[in-house]
Amino acid sequence: MSEQFTREFLGITESALDDLRKRIGVKIERTLEPWCYEATRDNIRHYAHGIGDDNPLWCDPDYAQTTVYGDIVAPPSFVFACSRIISGYVGGLPGIHAMWAGADFNWLKPIMRNTEISTEAYLKDLVEHETTFAGRSIQQIYHVDFFDQTGDKLADGDSWCFRTDRDLARETGTKYDKLKGRKVRKYSEEELERHASLYEAERIRGSKPRYFEDVKIGEKLPVLAKGPMTVTGFICYAQGWGGLYIRANKLAWQMQTRHPATGIKNKFGIPDCPERVHWEEEFAKKVGAPGAYDYGPERCSWLSHAITNWIGDNATLTHLYSEIRRHNPEGDLLTIEGKVVHKREEKGQFLIDFELEAKNQDGELSASGKATASMPSR
Repeated sequence: MSEQFTREFLGITESALDDLRKRIGVKIERTLEPWCYEATRDNIRHYAHGIGDDNPLWCDPDYAQTTVYGDIVAPPSFVFACSRIISGYVGGLPGIHAMWAGADFNWLKPIMRNTEISTEAYLKDLVEHETTFAGRSIQQIYHVDFFDQTGDKLADGDSWCFRTDRDLARETGTKYDKLKGRKVRKYSEEELERHASLYEAERIRGSKPRYFEDVKIGEKLPVLAKGPMTVTGFICYAQGWGGLYIRANKLAWQMQTRHPATGIKNKFGIPDCPERVHWEEEFAKKVGAPGAYDYGPERCSWLSHAITNWIGDNATLTHLYSEIRRHNPEGDLLTIEGKVVHKREEKGQFLIDFELEAKNQDGELSASGKATASMPSR
């Protein structure tokens, strides 16, 4: 089928895919340095605040000293700040947009304050899909292992991005047809107050143990609010997480010199990073998104936030699988609901399984997840 539009960006080619397939299973020796090498007090707090989580176990050393840990701990999703690859830095297919779309994490140990973190990673698989967003898309899956300074494994995870043709997403994608031409939605004070009431009602379980025996299958978690989505909020996450391509001055020039496809000209003719889809509406629409939108790892972190609020200090999140289903553009409101679906004893652990859903103000599914937590037993 011939293209009925003028191309602005490169498309997916078979030769580029063939070259990328050769990397499957090969350990990645050199990557961009992570935002955080260590789980310092400030790094932990900045990340927690970036996802809107003020749990004192992450943020208050005096409180944390009274817990079973004796010091502050990083929220489980802090691992995003410790690897660009798990966060969506993808190799190959230059000029093809990458949208972070999900992860499958396992945590083996808590990430204590001042832990030094190293990683090993490889490209796990490439899967072709036909999507309503951009037609042909390539799911690029990476595996990353996280280790502390003693060599013990802290966590591991798979994460995936969808590589999409920016021009096809913009010109032929149908996922967001109903949003095209729609007037900017303005919320009433009553709507905003209703959403804010969820923040007022948010409770952190904290030091009061929630015991395995007391948890009932079908039990619902309190609704967790996120948003309203603003560019300010997206930048707050980037401050704690570090972003993928955010560089200034000489460092931006160095990156664009090494990787020319990361420098996409803005309205001034200046090369700027593709990550600006998260704060520049004009560029977000050029890649087929409905507007500037939130980060995928951010939304995964919100799902983990819902669990850690509920399980308390004496329990640990051991597994989280998440899928991103749509963009959360500027102006959206989000609520996260969860419920207990199973409980079991396995290898001496008392485990609770959860299902999670995040929906926007119109009831559209934004993200879904499955989680497991290890709980204390009476």
